[in-house]
Amino acid sequence: MKKIYHLGSCSTCQRILKELEPLDGVQLQEIKSEPITQDQLEQMEVLSGSYESLFSKRAMLFRQRGLHEKQLTETDYKDLILEHYTFLKRPVILVEGQIFVGNSKKTVQAAKEALHP
Repeated sequence: MKKIYHLGSCSTCQRILKELEPLDGVQLQEIKSEPITQDQLEQMEVLSGSYESLFSKRAMLFRQRGLHEKQLTETDYKDLILEHYTFLKRPVILVEGQIFVGNSKKTVQAAKEALHP
């Protein structure tokens, strides 16, 4: 399965999607209009190893809610990601059992190589 979870209004996600073209056979899920489900998040956690690795500490709500001052558990990370789409580190790219999380050059390059071997 090839799938990309992204945010349509995020210019970084848009740039990365362009960079990964062609996206033949890749299912795109825009997480604001089609929120991720608990099952999808659990599948991502199995591949990435933790909910924290999927969590965006750059989200504006992270500081607004004072979460940066708290010790968050894996359950907290999971619940927050399910509660609001901005807490998911983007994009999340799934390619045949591999997961690529975030927008670092290294991550995007690895995803590109997995999508277009």
